[in-house]
Amino acid sequence: MFTMDTYRRLPVRFVKGEGAYLYDDKGRRYLDFLSGIAVNSLGYGDPEFTEALCQQARELLHVSNLFENPWQEELAGMLLKHFWTRGKAFFCNSGAEANEAAIKLLRRYFYERGEKRYRIITFYNSFHGRTFGSMSATAQEKIHVGFEPLLEGFDYAELNSMESVMKALKSETGGIMLEVLQGEGGIREADGEFLSKLQDLCRREGLLLIVDEVQTGIGRTGRFYAYEHYGLQPDILTLAKGLGGGVPIGALLAREEVAKAFKPGSHGSTFGGNPLVCACAKVVVRRVEELLPRVEKVGNYFKQRLLELQAGKVRGKGLMLGLELHKECAPIVLKALELGLVINCTSEKVLRFLPPLIVEESHVDEAVDILKEALKP
Repeated sequence: MFTMDTYRRLPVRFVKGEGAYLYDDKGRRYLDFLSGIAVNSLGYGDPEFTEALCQQARELLHVSNLFENPWQEELAGMLLKHFWTRGKAFFCNSGAEANEAAIKLLRRYFYERGEKRYRIITFYNSFHGRTFGSMSATAQEKIHVGFEPLLEGFDYAELNSMESVMKALKSETGGIMLEVLQGEGGIREADGEFLSKLQDLCRREGLLLIVDEVQTGIGRTGRFYAYEHYGLQPDILTLAKGLGGGVPIGALLAREEVAKAFKPGSHGSTFGGNPLVCACAKVVVRRVEELLPRVEKVGNYFKQRLLELQAGKVRGKGLMLGLELHKECAPIVLKALELGLVINCTSEKVLRFLPPLIVEESHVDEAVDILKEALKP
């Protein structure tokens, strides 16, 4: 009634969560295979997470980034432990903010080097956010409608096509930005050989490789960072969603040489990396490290169960999977919701599954049973 009409909200009011389940205001239980769109990594009501949140709330919620912040330092160390080389971290509040920071860092890096290289190649069906820079980086026309003129400096290419990338390459190109597994674009995976050639191109031409892991990062695909599946060495990495387990946090990681381009006053965030969100994220990171083998095992099991349905193409890794149908899937999502399963539709015909990382094979069986019913004509 009082909020702007920016979402197509489904007719359910969730009031409680426990484990992998949500409960509505009528007391009905739903199996959550969406996790707030890859956010609730540990599901709902996790005791350790809840205790960390409450304890930090009692002690200190927020302190300005004008002062030392040991919570940020601890979390940064945990994230950089999994990064492929020595680096630095910056904390913000969302994935869009992390990607904005990545765009700024690239431009600043080349400015510091005295090079006029500011353009970034991104890929069709990508999604990098809805703020102005991240929206301009997103190569989906439907996201741009009504907001032109966009931020200048982005060139779009076809995923898995080096020919398309080479056509987009200009003398002002400073980097390439991509998701190794496109989420909003329909769970579309970059090919390993293509990624290897892309990295070779970046090294040869002195480009920065930016990997957007807002949706794929923090264990979602069975590796701590999804780029690990392909042996990539990104110069810049962006994170959010599952990192906070439900509280708003984004992060930018960059190798040390690149990170040096940010100096006091060049970038910042009022709320970014406050004690509360960092305390929560530290719990998430520790738990995800332990959960990785299970994510891979349950993800493989889930993928096999989806293939057995013979309902369409199955794509993805770990617990980030998609089922591409031969028809629009919005009605299927609504039917599944009526039957007690929370999923969503992306790219019009792809059912997207992003369950909490704590799910077990029994949850998968329950989800597939409901999905069978939802798929019936």
